[in-house]
Amino acid sequence: MHGYSATKNEYGKRMRRIEGQVRGIARMIDEDVYCIDVLTQVSAVTRALQGVAIGLTEDHLSHCVANAARSSPEEGEEKIQEAAQAIARLVRS
Repeated sequence: MHGYSATKNEYGKRMRRIEGQVRGIARMIDEDVYCIDVLTQVSAVTRALQGVAIGLTEDHLSHCVANAARSSPEEGEEKIQEAAQAIARLVRS
């Protein structure tokens, strides 16, 4: 079981909402909407995705990393490194 399993439906709803926002941006571009208005919507989608990423990171740390650390120091360290690399990728994006 993954850390987000308890809130899987909520994440699904958020992602479907974001998917709709992205389709809306594509429609705006097709309709030649003013650049700044499109950029404003891109910014909103970016913030929404960042919110999902933060939630998934919190779930991972509190469930997967915590369980691994309780299991063994080596397994805990491995999960910490894995999480640190994922966070680094998020920060760079």
